[in-house]
Amino acid sequence: MAAPLATVASGLRTAAAAGIAFALPPRCPGCGTVTAADHDFCASCWQSLDFQDGPACETCGLPFAVDQGPGARCDRCLADPPAIDGMRAAVAYGDIPRRIALRLKHGRRPGLAETIARRLQRIAGPADALVVPVPLHRWRIWSRGYNQSALIGRALARRTGMAFAPDTVQRVRATPSLGGHGRSARARIVQSVFAVRDPAAVHGRDILLIDDVFTTGATANACAHALKRAGAGGVRLLCWARVPLEGVEDARAIDN
Repeated sequence: MAAPLATVASGLRTAAAAGIAFALPPRCPGCGTVTAADHDFCASCWQSLDFQDGPACETCGLPFAVDQGPGARCDRCLADPPAIDGMRAAVAYGDIPRRIALRLKHGRRPGLAETIARRLQRIAGPADALVVPVPLHRWRIWSRGYNQSALIGRALARRTGMAFAPDTVQRVRATPSLGGHGRSARARIVQSVFAVRDPAAVHGRDILLIDDVFTTGATANACAHALKRAGAGGVRLLCWARVPLEGVEDARAIDN
């Protein structure tokens, strides 16, 4: 008796998947070493990642040497409070996080958004937040093909069940790359660059703003200002990697 068509189809799919896995085995996102599963890091790359799990500034995520208690903020945030209400990063900026960010952004490796989303899932926070990516100007999207922050946000929303609103914030005018500019210059460049398309969609909502790398926070703060002017509640930033203060100069090339 012939096997049911559904059984045959299932067997063919299994065989095809096995063939693909043999020809294209899963590889470490950091170094390319063969791994057990997609998006898994090899032991060496995993051990090199500096996960941001320790005590940190409640607002900007700056790591503290010692735990200063809940709600503690760094001197910079106390002196000049940012527009964002909180920030978390999965890892500290370093060789492997930089490589992944650049491959996602400029290397046409959109699958790395899923790799990042898996590390962000555990620190994403309340499920009722609205996931909103930091936008790119349309000219940059056309040249690159996608917005890397939107890819991360979409993958995170899919994994957590959060609502995803990719077009909530718009970049209303093009700006030069922030690479090569210091903190104050970055803030001037992105001033009044962002606007909320539909204020009613964010009114009273808690926003989870998504970006790939946190450098000085100028872009995130400009987005948060726009969201709060539109009536949003709290605005928290979630990103893949946080650049240490002493590493801002070295990280300039990754912006935008």
